[in-house]
Amino acid sequence: MDLKTLKTFQTIVQLGSFQAAADQLQYVQSSITLHIQKLESDLGIKLLERSKKVKVTEAGRLLYERASVILKDFDLLQATMNEWSQGDAGVVRLGVMEPTASLRLPPILAAFRAQHPKVQLKLQISSTFMLNQMLQEDKIEFVICTTPETGEGMAFEPLFTEELVLLLPEGSELASKETIYLQDLQDQHLLLTTSLCPFRKSLENRLLECSVTPQYGTEISMMPALQFYVQSNLGMAVVPHISVTPPPAGTVVKRIVDLHAGLVTGILRKIDGPPLGVAGTKLIEAIRQGLKREPVRSSLGKEAADVGHS
Repeated sequence: MDLKTLKTFQTIVQLGSFQAAADQLQYVQSSITLHIQKLESDLGIKLLERSKKVKVTEAGRLLYERASVILKDFDLLQATMNEWSQGDAGVVRLGVMEPTASLRLPPILAAFRAQHPKVQLKLQISSTFMLNQMLQEDKIEFVICTTPETGEGMAFEPLFTEELVLLLPEGSELASKETIYLQDLQDQHLLLTTSLCPFRKSLENRLLECSVTPQYGTEISMMPALQFYVQSNLGMAVVPHISVTPPPAGTVVKRIVDLHAGLVTGILRKIDGPPLGVAGTKLIEAIRQGLKREPVRSSLGKEAADVGHS
């Protein structure tokens, strides 16, 4: 028994004629007859009584009811598979770091979903380190993150650089300073992310190059939380400019003149990972185009550097 013979049987019962079924299915009548003979042989039971008008046996009536469900499910499955092959349906699992996850990605995903409403998106928001681990374990298909420490077995495509600024309490001694250099951070209480954060390592290396030793006392695992600790006067922090625009109440944003490093952000994929699929490929392209169109923030001028008094 196969779907072709089931479809033939269903059509004969619906139209009440072998010839009418042949015309609709675009078969010669002999093929229709062979389909029914094969179906009855496979099942070992008579399904149709041949006369001037086709009559359905009790077994045939039962099969017709069940076949209708099977064929309907198959048609739905086939339509779904066609949507998957065209990228109009499917499941895409991706990882995103902050602040991209909250401040840059939502409008891009909204536009994508408007065009592909049947594509299911599963987002993991975490650090670059954790997302890299998940990618290696095939728990996600690609990641939007900063440049990973190791590229072994991975392909990283840079998209943009996140500008970094100094966020400090408005009562800080540096808040009124017009121009700030890394040297000004000497002995200042600097809030940091965890030691696994690539950005922290880059910042610490830059401070070491300049022989600058801030006071380290508070470590916070998630970068988006840093601004709230600065707001509570626990210290100052180097953060993405987009995450403190506008600055939280009671804080000031300053540019560090000789801090030329930024958060290089892009798409990370596993070279030998599972095939991405059409929907995933379309999503990556939408993200690529959306993030590349992000406005490039120029260095903060004096007016921008002194913003922050709320």
